[in-house]
Amino acid sequence: MQIGFIGAGLMGGPLARNLIRAGKSVLVFDLSQEAIARTLEVGTSGKAAASIKDLKDCDVVFTSLPLPQHIKGVCLDDGGLYSVLKEGALHIELSTIDPGTANELAAAAKAKGIDYLQCTLGKTPAHAEKAEEPMFIGGEQVLFDRNSELFKIIGIPEYVGGIDASCAVKLISNMVGMTNLAVLAEGIKVGDAAGMDRTLLLELLSDTGARSFQMDVRGPWLAADDYAPRFGLDLALKDVRLGLEMARAWDLNLKSMEAALEYYKQASQDGFGKEDCNAVAKVVGK
Repeated sequence: MQIGFIGAGLMGGPLARNLIRAGKSVLVFDLSQEAIARTLEVGTSGKAAASIKDLKDCDVVFTSLPLPQHIKGVCLDDGGLYSVLKEGALHIELSTIDPGTANELAAAAKAKGIDYLQCTLGKTPAHAEKAEEPMFIGGEQVLFDRNSELFKIIGIPEYVGGIDASCAVKLISNMVGMTNLAVLAEGIKVGDAAGMDRTLLLELLSDTGARSFQMDVRGPWLAADDYAPRFGLDLALKDVRLGLEMARAWDLNLKSMEAALEYYKQASQDGFGKEDCNAVAKVVGK
C-alpha cells in the first residue's frame, strides 16, 4: 500500500510518523520542509513529495490542514488532489471542519471515483505521537472496516456513522470545552473579587460540581496567568465558530456557546490570537 500524507504539522506530523514507524510506505507533502524532515527522521519508509502530483499513485491519502478553505483548495483546485488521484483511491480527511465542507469534499471525490472518509481527532498532538489519539470516523462502514488495521496504527478508531457525525463529535467537544474555559475564567474572576487565592479556589472547587477537564488542565495555568501557546486562541475561535455555524444550519440556537464565541472574537480582536486559548480570560477579566 502506498500512502500519501498532506500536512505534517502539530497533528498530522505525529500520525504520519506513526505510519513510518510501522514501516508503511508514506509520501509526505507539506509547505514546510522542516515539518517534512521532522516527520521522516523516525524511520526509513517515508519520503518527501515535491508536490501533490507526486501522490497520484497513492492508494490512501490523509489530509491534516488548519482550515476548511485550505482543504478545499488542496483537494478541489485545478491540479489539486482530486484531479491527480487515481480512481479507487481513498481520501481520509483528518482536519476539524464543518459538515458542509466535508460533504462537499465527499461528493467531489465520488464524482472522480475516489472514496472518502471523514476522521476527526479527539485529543492532543502528544496523544497523537503515542498512537493514543481518539479517531471519530464517518462515511461508508465498508471503507472503515477495510482500513481498520491502518487506523489502529495511528490511533484509537471509533466508527460513528455518517460524515456529519464525524464532524459534529469534534466540534461539539471543542465548543463544550472552550465554553467551559470561558465559564471557568468567569468563576476565577468572581473569586478574585472575593479576595481568594486562585490556587486555593481551584483546589476547593475540584471537589465540587464545578470540576471539569478544563479546570484540571488549564485551571493551574489560569491561576498563574500563564498564556504560553499550547492551543492557539484563534484556533479555538475557529472551532467554536465552525461548531455554531453547524448548529445554526440545523436550526439550533445555542445561547451559552454563542456568548462564549463573543469572548473569543473579542480576545482575537484585542490581539491575543497568537496566545493560548487561556487568553480568553483576559477579556473575561475586563
